[in-house]
Parts: sequence; C-alpha cells; structure tokens
Amino acid sequence: MLTQIKNLASKIAPRLIEIRRHLHSHPELSGEEYQTAAFVAGVLSSSGLHVVEGVGKTGVVGELVGNGDDKRVLAIRADMDALPIQERTQLDFASRIPGVMHACGHDVHTTVGLGVAMVLADLAGNLPGKTRFLFQPAEEIAQGASWMVKDGVMEDVSAIFGLHVFPSIPGGSIGLRYGALTAAADELEIKIFGESGHGARPHEAIDAIWIASQVITTLQQAISRTHNPLRPVVLSIGQIQGGRAPNIIADQVELRGTVRSLHRETRAQLPKWIETIVANTCNSYGAKYQVDYRQGVPSVQNDYNLTQILQAAAEEAWGSDRVQILPEPSLGAEDFSVYLDYAPGTMFRLGVGLAQAPNHPLHHPQFEVDESAIITGVVTLAYAAYKYWQQGLYSEDNLYQI
Repeated sequence: MLTQIKNLASKIAPRLIEIRRHLHSHPELSGEEYQTAAFVAGVLSSSGLHVVEGVGKTGVVGELVGNGDDKRVLAIRADMDALPIQERTQLDFASRIPGVMHACGHDVHTTVGLGVAMVLADLAGNLPGKTRFLFQPAEEIAQGASWMVKDGVMEDVSAIFGLHVFPSIPGGSIGLRYGALTAAADELEIKIFGESGHGARPHEAIDAIWIASQVITTLQQAISRTHNPLRPVVLSIGQIQGGRAPNIIADQVELRGTVRSLHRETRAQLPKWIETIVANTCNSYGAKYQVDYRQGVPSVQNDYNLTQILQAAAEEAWGSDRVQILPEPSLGAEDFSVYLDYAPGTMFRLGVGLAQAPNHPLHHPQFEVDESAIITGVVTLAYAAYKYWQQGLYSEDNLYQI
C-alpha cells in the first residue's frame, strides 16, 4: 500500500505545486477565506468527495466514504488563512494582495490536505470508514477551530490528524512529539487606578505608572519563585498605555499581554495567582485595580497511540533518519487543540527548511518553504490514515460525540 500511495502522490505532484503557488499568490486573512474556500471546494468535488461549504463561517468540509461498515470517522485538518504581512520574498508567485502573505505556511497545509484527499479518494475501496477533511479558517486569530466545532464537524469523529510546517527542520523530514506539542495561550488585561497629581509633588498622588512597573516586576519575579520550574509559565506584557503629559502623574494604566502554559492544572491556577499579586501590589501603594483574564486555546496534547501510528508511517515511508522526535514543546499556540476536547488527535511538524538559502522563521516577510516537503506531508498523512484504518475494529469506546 505504501508503494501505491507514493506512486499516486508522485503522479499528482506537479498539480500540487500549482495549487500551492496559486494559494500563495492569493492569500486571504482570517475569516475572509472566501476565494480560498471556493477553490478548495472545487478541488475536493473534482476528486469525488462530498463537499459542504460555509462551515465555520468560511471553512470547507470534504467527506470520503470508505468501503466498509466501520463506524469510526477519521478527521484530517488543514488551516487556510494568511497573515497581515507585506511579502518580501521576490518569488514569481509572491502574494498579489498588498499587506497579506502566507507567512505561516497555511498554503502548504491546505495543499497537503488536498493532496491527501486526492490520494485517499483513489484508495477508498481500501478504507473501511469515513474520512472527514476539515479545511479551517481563522487559525491565526485562534477562532476557526471553535467555529468549525460549533457547526458540528467533530460529530462522530474518533481521531484527528493535523500538521504544521517548521522551517527549522530540513525539508522532507518529519518532527514528532509525544504529549505536549504547543502551549495554552491566554490573554491578560490589567487596569491600575491611581490619583493624578503634579510631577513635582509625587507624594500627593498615586502614581499608576510606577505601580504598574512594580506589578510587572513582581509578576515576573514570582513566576521564578512560586511556580514549579518543571511546569513552565511565560507571562509577557506586550502593551502599556497610560499618562497624558510628561509633567502629570498618571492616574490610570492599562497593561495587556499573554500567558502561556503547558499543564492543565497550572493553567487553572493562573487567574487567581495573577490577581492575588496584582491586588497585593496595588493595595500596598493605595491603588485600585481590575484584572481581566481570558482563556484562549488550550495546549495541544498529542495522543500516544496516534503519534505511534504517525511515527510508524513516516519511518516506513522515509526512513528513521528523516523522522525526529522533538525534545521539547513549543510555547506557541495552535487552535488544533480545540478539536482534542472532542476526540484524541496528534499534530506533527513538517520540515520545510531550505538547503541553500537562509531559513527565515514563521511570520517573517521573507519566509519560504522547500516545496518538495509537500509530497512528504501527503504521503505521511495518507499512509498514517491507511494504517489507522487497519488498526482494530469499531467500538463504542473510541467514538466521540459532541
């Protein structure tokens, strides 16, 4: 079967390069993926899948029915949105949309998803159950997965696979991780209320800017001394707003930032922990405060058994020397984690690092990929899907319902 999958992937390789370059030239921002969705729907329909558009606002679902009575549903997810970045790659197929670029590789994700659908469509007679392809919008704003779930895409799903490109891994290699792959990412807003006064008489005022600096310092110091260092927390304040003039002591400051963590128990403690520190600091100097802690997406926790399937598929397809077990998770966020509240899943890193040119990081205006990695992703996912279907029979224990 692996040889057959590789042959099918090789046959459609030129078409996949065309698809990727078309998508790269026509990027669309989160929630605006109308043309991308229409294009994806057309490719899926021409491959014989049942297609539903407008799922999760601008998402697309394609379903491939196998030849058997296995009631499991395997989902494969690819995200489609681009970033508000002006491209500077000088590629012939660079973005034609000013200020919008596929700088995170979602054009590759979408292409790989389409390639897997094409390959598996030719092998439907060997698949005993249903494969559901989720082409998701708005990953970059961490909303699309929730939109898709709200529209029922995880009904009856028993497992889900996903991928993300990674420029620090050589093109054509695979990066896998058991357990935590990405961090939970939450939003934090702190308002500090003091009393205004003349800059020459600070003792007559309550300086909100100075107190805000104490809050930031105390939070950072407390992380290193009150949290388990084996369960990391990263709190970053990215915005500070306050003050009206150089000689007026500010009476109000707003701090905005993100809080990232890997463990569910640690994450649950963070809102109270942060508010206690803010309260103690503000109370010490006579200020009032308001803390708004908003939970974002949870951590991606890769299922052990599904990751084993992916590892076996990748090693059989490409050899163990092209498969890396990643030693540590990323503290970046990924809303693939939302699906994992409904079914076990695993996400892998698809190496797209260039052999000759500098490898710019994700979200860089000169980010480029090794396009040969597209076939690596297609074969790996298609073969992993085949191996999933060959493992075991349907039971109520592996059927997840919304």
